[in-house]
Amino acid sequence: MAPTPSKRIPVICYVLFVFYILVFVSCGGEEATAPYKPDEVILINCGEFSFTFDTGGRNWMPEAEKKILPSNSDYTSFTSDASSDKESWTPQVPYMNARIFRSDFTYSFPLSPGWKFIRLHFYPCYYYGYHGYGPDFDAVSSFFSVSLNGFTLLTNFSADLTVKASKGEPTLIKEFIVPVHQGLNLTFRPAKKSLAFVKGIEIVSMPDRFYSKGGFDNMVSEVGSTVDFKIENSTALETVYRLNVGGQMVGEVGDSGMFRRWLSDDDAFLNGGVTPYIDNVMINYSEKTPAYVAPAYVYATFRSMGNAKYPELNLNFNMTWLFTVDAGFNYLVRLHFCETLREVTKPNQRVFTIFIEHQIAKHEMDVIQLSGGSRIPVYLDFSIYVGSESGPRPDLRVDLYPLKDYSPSCYDVILNGVEILKLNNSDGNLAGPNLNPPLSSNLTPNRLKPQHMKGTSHVLVIIFIAVGSVLGLVTFIVVLMLSMRQRKRKNRKEKSVVMFKKLLNMYTYAELKKITKSFSYILGKGGFGTVYGGNLCNGRKVAVKVLKDLKGNGEDFINEVASMSQTSHVNIVSLLGFCFEGSKRAIVYEFLENGSLDQFISRNKSLARDVRTLYRIALGIARGLEYLHYGCKTRIVHFDIKPQNILIDGNLCPKVSDFGLAKLCEKRESVVSLINARGTIGYIAPEVFSRMYGRVSHKSDVYSYGMLILDMIGARNKEIVETIDPDASSTYFPDWIYKDLEDGEQTWVFGDEITKEEKETAKKMIVVGLWCIQPCPSDRPPMNKVVEMMEGSLDALEIPPKPSMHISAEVIPESPSLSDGEETG
Repeated sequence: MAPTPSKRIPVICYVLFVFYILVFVSCGGEEATAPYKPDEVILINCGEFSFTFDTGGRNWMPEAEKKILPSNSDYTSFTSDASSDKESWTPQVPYMNARIFRSDFTYSFPLSPGWKFIRLHFYPCYYYGYHGYGPDFDAVSSFFSVSLNGFTLLTNFSADLTVKASKGEPTLIKEFIVPVHQGLNLTFRPAKKSLAFVKGIEIVSMPDRFYSKGGFDNMVSEVGSTVDFKIENSTALETVYRLNVGGQMVGEVGDSGMFRRWLSDDDAFLNGGVTPYIDNVMINYSEKTPAYVAPAYVYATFRSMGNAKYPELNLNFNMTWLFTVDAGFNYLVRLHFCETLREVTKPNQRVFTIFIEHQIAKHEMDVIQLSGGSRIPVYLDFSIYVGSESGPRPDLRVDLYPLKDYSPSCYDVILNGVEILKLNNSDGNLAGPNLNPPLSSNLTPNRLKPQHMKGTSHVLVIIFIAVGSVLGLVTFIVVLMLSMRQRKRKNRKEKSVVMFKKLLNMYTYAELKKITKSFSYILGKGGFGTVYGGNLCNGRKVAVKVLKDLKGNGEDFINEVASMSQTSHVNIVSLLGFCFEGSKRAIVYEFLENGSLDQFISRNKSLARDVRTLYRIALGIARGLEYLHYGCKTRIVHFDIKPQNILIDGNLCPKVSDFGLAKLCEKRESVVSLINARGTIGYIAPEVFSRMYGRVSHKSDVYSYGMLILDMIGARNKEIVETIDPDASSTYFPDWIYKDLEDGEQTWVFGDEITKEEKETAKKMIVVGLWCIQPCPSDRPPMNKVVEMMEGSLDALEIPPKPSMHISAEVIPESPSLSDGEETG
């Protein structure tokens, strides 16, 4: 029977869609245009029963199509799809289905001999505290091992812990490079009383000995040795990092044919330097560096020190990257270079030294000298063994330092890309320990000087001994210090600015006028000054905060620049530069489309009642504060957490901003010394304005965060509070929240239409908020515990004890006066 017109249209659309995909893959896709076309590309969507296409147009096949399942697969495994409540930003393919293994399970792939990429895709399906594979499988309790042709790839591995520790995407790709001789056997082995799982398997062939022959010079230089390192053809490797330095992520389809993923280096790079933008860069690949080595976009973007007007400043510091790795393994470090600036076209214009783990890897690096000309890329391979002296997960450090021995025309460095690969040990093992969700960042800004500068410490020892032996000078030094104290205070601001000039972009006031089109577009105003929208010369949108010419020495400005210059986190606003010109002070940071949290909620009434959206934002803020407290070398206490100081980007990712009142202190310090109270009434912790409640510490930010999330879900809404309790304005407002929790009611904000899961999420936010606003700082959880509570289940949370005291608004005016930060936007 012929289909009715209403049914014919969807069929036609489906046919056209399939035709488009086939045309894209065969004619306009990656395989047709990339400089390298793999002999074998196998994409397995595990647990799926039909062909599917990912967002890049690649065709993923079901397991049955390749006939790779063992004969007993129905008994040793089962399939499952992710929860229908999947995260909207998670790719559908290959992450919406899984094969789950009850016992040892081996895929057998018939392959041609040669080196292959093996990529294993995982998605623990962690969604707002719930794991969505149904009652038969929980990814949190899944621990397993993976082996391949005699190599151990993973041992006691937890995808859930790894994803949480990364604080990145909810999905995970583990990439390995293995030599194949006669097919490939991939075995999953669940731990005792556990299950194993996998979402997708990729197998992609590569050029022969691509990662074993060495760099463009066919050498692998062993750091600390005069003998080159040899990678045998029986070696397996794991990709630990593949970064596009100074640029954005390059996805699989944007790669040069092997479907690699190049991530941004923002998380590994210690702040400083510049990332110039150059239009229409044409990379001139060579026989030694073919086009498949790295995409053109990797070689077209880079980081350098900048400071073109004052290049001698670059001699005072290094450009440094820190890469957290597993101890006890050899690593292949591949560095990519390409000079693209018009000003650098000849040898001896930019010369620098490469240090790896504080050892000289290459003393004289001149990209133009090695490559033979401008826009010709080169790449170098180094081998380094990382021991366990600094623990099981140390940082592998890479430093670039300007070399002035040959009087180059500029003191600067450059780096375009980094790849770090782990080599298997003598037992064929590549597996490291599971990553724990971080209490501190892996990127500890340990700015040690290179090897050739370490002799300075011996000189200092001699000086101190000499000074100590001349006791008669002590009195003179003390008197001199007292007489110069006032002068030092005056000069502190200028010294700080000189330091920041070495690390950040410094803009003139005239440049800011050009960026903001004479300050024509106002984003917001506050007691600090005004925020303007603008565009850099590369088209990037920015926000420019111009501070008022406040009296004093500009301590708030220095605080903000100092604090933000030490941070690099997805939930912390990125500092791009600053201006310090006479009385003109301004900060340039990334532009965020949705403005501040209070603006976002007021503009988006429907989203303001969306529990899941609010939860995502609240969790992101918690992670940002956790990073400030534990992820920086110096703990940063913000002291002004409120909706106006939380910015929201286009993906609804929250970012903590406005560090004008922040205070830096050592992590070992449990308390903070403050002369005056600082913060905003309504969010300021009680111990800040009255010491009767306890000592001021990083727990003050915890209190402000608790008030913030209670505010977000409407627990502090004036109309609601006064409706429920007309006397709430003069009492400790959580009184009525405790009463509602006891009655099992907390839908006063969202109404009765929300689902059971949404009610539980809202209740979890309320309970966490109540823990955070405990009057006594010692009763509040630290921010790492707050993140754990927010990510965990509601059943694991206890309702905190109801405070016996009341905080009346009447006590606030009697406290020391607040700083200007109470008006900050």
